[in-house]
Amino acid sequence: MTADPSWRELPPGALAFRLAHIVWGAVAMGALTNVWAHAVRRTRSRLLWAGVAMLSAQVVGLIIGRGDCPLGPFQRKLGDPVPMFELLLPPRAAKAAIPVLALIGTVGLLLLLLRPPRTPSSS
Repeated sequence: MTADPSWRELPPGALAFRLAHIVWGAVAMGALTNVWAHAVRRTRSRLLWAGVAMLSAQVVGLIIGRGDCPLGPFQRKLGDPVPMFELLLPPRAAKAAIPVLALIGTVGLLLLLLRPPRTPSSS
């Protein structure tokens, strides 16, 4: 197996983990987009709060991992040494993506707090 295995070279467990990690990341990006949409529109929904919970879990994970995904060692043990963001970005940009996304998420959550939901006008 090469240093950075291709999809076909991954052991089944590593492949399953990579796919699950990508799905998790895509859902998290949707949650982040949803937070911003609700903050801008000044609305709230159950889906919003589910996304806030998911993003909060990711923050806790990043704190545990000191800025890196805490599942990285498990992923490497399965046979996949390539961090998820490095599937899309060069290593330096991938490392920078985490604090940038954390900042975007933090600002979105602050906007949710500072911009309460609109109340329907009574005209």
